[in-house]
Amino acid sequence: MRRRATTMTVSAVTVAVLLLGLPGIVLGSFFLWRDAVDGVHRSAVTIMNAVDRRTTAAQPVQRDVVDNAVSSSSYAAYVFLRTEEGAIEAGRMPAGETISHTATGVSGARVTVAISRSDVVARIGYLAGLGTVAILVSFGVGVVVARWQSRRLSAPLIYLAAAAEQIGAGQARPRMKKSGIEEIDLVYEELVRTADRMAGRIAAERQFAADASHQLRTPLTALSMRLEEIEYLSDREDVREEAASCLEQVERLAGVVAELLSTSQSAAVGTEAVPLRKLFDQQRDEWERSFQTAGRDLVFEDEAGLAVLVSPSSLAQIIATLIENSLKYGAGTTRVSARKVGKGVVLDVADEGEGIRDDLTEAIFSKGVSTGGSTGIGLPLARSLAEAAGGRLELASARPPVFRVVLSAVPRSLDPDKILPAGSIISMGSRRRRR
Repeated sequence: MRRRATTMTVSAVTVAVLLLGLPGIVLGSFFLWRDAVDGVHRSAVTIMNAVDRRTTAAQPVQRDVVDNAVSSSSYAAYVFLRTEEGAIEAGRMPAGETISHTATGVSGARVTVAISRSDVVARIGYLAGLGTVAILVSFGVGVVVARWQSRRLSAPLIYLAAAAEQIGAGQARPRMKKSGIEEIDLVYEELVRTADRMAGRIAAERQFAADASHQLRTPLTALSMRLEEIEYLSDREDVREEAASCLEQVERLAGVVAELLSTSQSAAVGTEAVPLRKLFDQQRDEWERSFQTAGRDLVFEDEAGLAVLVSPSSLAQIIATLIENSLKYGAGTTRVSARKVGKGVVLDVADEGEGIRDDLTEAIFSKGVSTGGSTGIGLPLARSLAEAAGGRLELASARPPVFRVVLSAVPRSLDPDKILPAGSIISMGSRRRRR
């Protein structure tokens, strides 16, 4: 990264310097040469005009005419003037090649002005040398700036790679100072949010595994003990053999459960864009018959019309748990509604029952707390699943009972099928979930 940034910056500086510097040197040299040639021509014409004026006015031509031309020249000039009165010479004749011009007046006078070609070439060389030094200085400054800029860009990227490596190594919260580069800081913030989601999912998976282990292993253990008791207490040989066979099957089932739980702990819960209408349709198909049997109504209202970012199986279990609790402990119409609030979506599950007792409102989501006849695991597990998905589950109202799920929404301007994979609703089946 540093080498690429340095190379790109140096290349840009080189191109800019060459495109501006070299043409500048060439143009400057050309203008110096033209100025020298034009200066000799102007000096000769000026002297001859002065001679013609004095000759016309019958005034003598004096030496000051050529001395002024020599003193005003940018170079060491030589002037030779020949008139009817005689010859006037000023300056020293240059050695070697010269740049000269001869002018003839109306009176027949002739003047020749000459400068050394080598003086003009030397001045052009001096200009070229200054231009070359300026190019080299600009190039050196560009290299220094390029190396500094490359370090400024590459250092945050190195830290960003280290942060990603920390996440891959299991570091839940990588630490990195803001670089001041907006794009890099945005990537880092997204890494931090990803790490938070990963930590929440891992915690939720562990809690889910523990809850499932408790609910599955306890009845299997009780069944195993009952079969062992039958095997030892029965006097009939065929009964003991059948009990031993059943006991083997139970132990095999326990091993399968342990293996499945181990696999589920290592599987990641995927966050997807889940359309609420599909979720509501799935829940309606699952629970509508049970509510009809109980003589009650189940109503779904999707005022948000958005997709939410969540694990489809987690959200299905959360809503199913709340609906089942409403069916078992509530009364009247159970209403599941969704509305948009800010950048999120709020799901409310409410019924017309007596609600939650005052002594249970604070502890309703604590494990083991029950309104009667349940294990007290369903609501704590549902809250854990909501938190693992980046949302929250809360009791919005005790009387009438309103349970609220707050989740992040996908903006309407984004097509979930293109931005994120479409969320599929995983049915939880018709088994009973307990609080």
